[in-house]
Order: sequence, then C-alpha cells, then structure tokens
Amino acid sequence: METQQTGTYDALIIGAGHNGLVCAFYLARAGMKVRMVEARSVVGGCAVTEEFHPGFRNSVASYTVSLLQPKVIQDMGLVERGYRVIERPISNLLPLPDGNYLKLGGGLERTQTEFARFSARDAEALPAYYDMLEDAAEVLRDLALRTPPGSGLASLVDAARQGQRFMRLSLERQRDVLTLFTRSAREVLDQWFESDPVKAAFGFDSVVGNYASPDTPGSAYVLLHHVFGEVNGNKGSWGHVIGGMGAITGYMADACRELGVEISLSSPVQKVISEKGRACGVRLADGSQVMTQRVIANIGPKLLYGQMIDDTDLPPAFVRHMQGFKAGSGAFRMNVALSGLPKFTCQPEPGEHHKSGIIIAPSLDYMDRAFADARAYGWSRDPIVEMLIPSAVDDSLAPAGQHVASLFCQQFAPILPGGKDWDDHEDAAADAIIDTVEKHAPGFRASILGRQVLSPKGLERKFGLAGGDIFHGRMSLDQLWAARPMLGHADYRGPLGNLYMCGSGTHPGGGVTGAPGHNCAREVLKDTGVRGWMRARLR
Repeated sequence: METQQTGTYDALIIGAGHNGLVCAFYLARAGMKVRMVEARSVVGGCAVTEEFHPGFRNSVASYTVSLLQPKVIQDMGLVERGYRVIERPISNLLPLPDGNYLKLGGGLERTQTEFARFSARDAEALPAYYDMLEDAAEVLRDLALRTPPGSGLASLVDAARQGQRFMRLSLERQRDVLTLFTRSAREVLDQWFESDPVKAAFGFDSVVGNYASPDTPGSAYVLLHHVFGEVNGNKGSWGHVIGGMGAITGYMADACRELGVEISLSSPVQKVISEKGRACGVRLADGSQVMTQRVIANIGPKLLYGQMIDDTDLPPAFVRHMQGFKAGSGAFRMNVALSGLPKFTCQPEPGEHHKSGIIIAPSLDYMDRAFADARAYGWSRDPIVEMLIPSAVDDSLAPAGQHVASLFCQQFAPILPGGKDWDDHEDAAADAIIDTVEKHAPGFRASILGRQVLSPKGLERKFGLAGGDIFHGRMSLDQLWAARPMLGHADYRGPLGNLYMCGSGTHPGGGVTGAPGHNCAREVLKDTGVRGWMRARLR
C-alpha cells in the first residue's frame, strides 16, 4: 500500500483505472490535493498488463486501443513517456466454414477487392457506406469531450448547442444517423450489403460488449461506438500498445504522481460517507476513514449505488431508477500462453492476420444463435471469438518463439440460468471456446501452455465490473448521452452534493477513452470556481 494516512483532501477518487487517473491529473494540475484509493494491488483498473503464466504477460482485460482521446494523450504527455501504438495491418480476418476467408481493412481499394470475391455489388457500395459511417462517427467525436445536458434551462441551451453538428448534416445523413442509433445492426447492414460474410465483418462490432443479438433494436449504435476512435491520427484504426494496456495506465500514474497525486493501492472502499446530503469521505475495508471535500467515483453505477451508498441516503426516485440500470455485457475473457503461432486452415502461414484481429463469427445468423444459446443455456455451443496475438508485434510479452493470445468472446450470460454458478462452469465454457478455435486452427489446443479464464463472474470479482460488464452499463439508447447513467445526472454529478462520477458508466461510455475522466474534472473545477486558463484547457 502506497499511503495509509487519513486526512482531508480536495478530491478523493475511488478507483485508479484510466478514467480516474485522467480525472486526477487534471484536478492536480489545477492545484487540487488529490488522493486515489484502489481496491487492487496495481493501478489501471481493466487496462493492466499482468503475468498470467510464468514468462507470459498480456493485457488481461482491456486488450486493444483506438478510443483513447488524442487530447488526453497530449495533455498527459503519454508519447513523451513512451506511449507507442502498432496499428493493425488489416482490421480483421474472418475464417469461413468452407475454408475460405474474408479480410477487412488495409485500405479502401484492397477491401473492395476482397468484397468483390463475394459480391461485386457490396464492393461498389463500400465507399458510400464508409462515408456514412464516418459522418456519423464525427457526431460522436464532437460529443465525446462535451458534458451532456443535466437539468434546467441552461441544459436545454447545452442540448441545442450539442445538436448543431447533427443539424448541419444533410437530411439524408440525419436519417442515416437516426437509423444507426435506433435500429438493429442487421437492419442497417441489410440496407447496404447482400453477402453474409461482408455483413458479418461489420456486424461483429455490434455485439462486442453487448449482450444482445445483431437483430436487437439499438445494436447498430454499438457498431458505431467502436469506430469513432483513431490510432496515430488514422480514424477508425485499432492497434496494440507496446507493453500492453498497462503501459498506458502506468504512464498516466507517473503523470499524476509528478503532480502530487497520492495513490493508495490495496485499499478497497466499503462505504461512501455522507452528512446532510453531501458526500464527505469514504470508509475503507480496514475501517479507516478518509475525509475529503468531494468524492469522485471511477466505478460503475451499479457498484457505487448498489453497494457503497445506503438507499436511505439517496432520493427514493433515484433509487428506483438506478435499480433499473442495466449492466451485463455478456463478455468472457481468456488469455492463453502458446508454444507457437496458430495455423489457420484458411491462412496457415505466418502473416498479417497474426498482427490483426481474427474473428470467428461468420454470419449474423451465427451471432444471433450465440445469443439465443446464451439465454437458454448460459453460453453458446458455437461461441463468438475474437483472437489477437499481441506478441506478434511486441516481443516483450512472451519468451522467444512463443506467444500470447487474447480471446475476447461474446454472448455469455452474466447470470447462468437454472441457478448455476459460473465458478462451476467456466472451464467448460473455456473448453467450448478452445474447441471453436480448434475447428479453424487445428493444433491450437495442443499448443496451449497455460490459460487464464475470466467468466462474467470472474470479471466482476477481479475488476469490480457489475455483471462482468466491460462498459459499466449497457450501451443502449436509454443509457446513452443525457441518459447515462440517468436523466438529470449525465453531467457527472451524483444525487448527493459533492459526489461525482467519472467512469465508463457516464458519457460517452465504455472503452479506454479517458473522456469521462476529462469531462468530470472540468465539471468539478467549474463547481469549485476555478476559472481562466486552467479550466479553458479542459474545453
């Protein structure tokens, strides 16, 4: 534990994940005395790099980067500290059941050539589809570092201002954006493409961290959420951070400590202390108390309001609505140590696919069946699997000639049906995942030297993610923007005085973005009367 002292601080942040670190940095830069309390023995939250098998390290939860805000990268001096991202040479490889494959990415013309193998019409439609998606993504980029409207007349003005980029779009594009926000991924993709593999290539993003079918209304937005980022200035790209995701939060922690932020590890919070309707400190699990002028929660709303604050301390209407807040992304994470690179039947030799994403989900129907299976049995008999092999571009993660693979799998019930416990079934689910990979890469199972398995329950236990939700809450229209986590509290302010929220359960949502931490810090400084150049730099 880095510090045990109990005292009065300008701000205390619960959770030293990336958003908490971003928030702490901006507050400390403005001259505040900031302390962070983190339940785990390391900083980083879900963005951590850990050894999971002797000699093998990996990003054990969050595993790839795109959405991290360029402003945050610049302000915290991450590049100067060593932040380096290797872009994927292509976006994804989709092995297909007949031994064929589809490659997505690597440039427009190359992707069109790939699509033409399945449909000349789809290849022709691709540029217009990309233009539509990029216009919609620009709306999200414009909103990412803005505070959603809260309540009152001023918020109505803010809402009007934030809608200006949308209103500047053509009528046709406004219709496209509305469709993306409200309809299912299948409905959207059916309007553009005819080939099942092509639709699967795009539709996969709609179920990532989304416990739903691609037929579920609103799933098209999740597709959009995954494309509004950038890597090295290239919009929509994804990549691997050298050193793993823990390198990002390690650099962030260094920036915070240089400004005097105190970071207490192995210090789980038991309760938020409040007096006369205002948050004034926390009680740690060891019984000690830390008093502060304001409490900032970098944890999910379900954890904060369900376990750390008594219902009697909250407005009854707030309690009722928070009980309806949906969390549970249906994600299952595995990290495996490998004796060598997997050899896929469709692409057996070492190649660019090993440095990109490999998606086992060959059609929207496959994804829909996976969701139906999860609801009926707990997990799919044919799971949705995304594999990345970061050691193919980062030799610091594994011994020479050996590799680590991230397996990010979708449609695993947050709570198993029939009263079953994930602790009793996670190995069976992990075996189903490995069997699925084995079908496309014979010999994969034999190459496994060790594995780390994190079911939804395992993710909750290890990282404090309610229901194993990687986004801290469902990314659906009723829990986005001014309604995240709830109408009237989307401005990063909680229902108690001096209580703030800066995690992924606030706008703009999940992923390693840093945006909630940045935006929350701006609101805290606004409330404390810090004006002039310091707050202006947070705009």
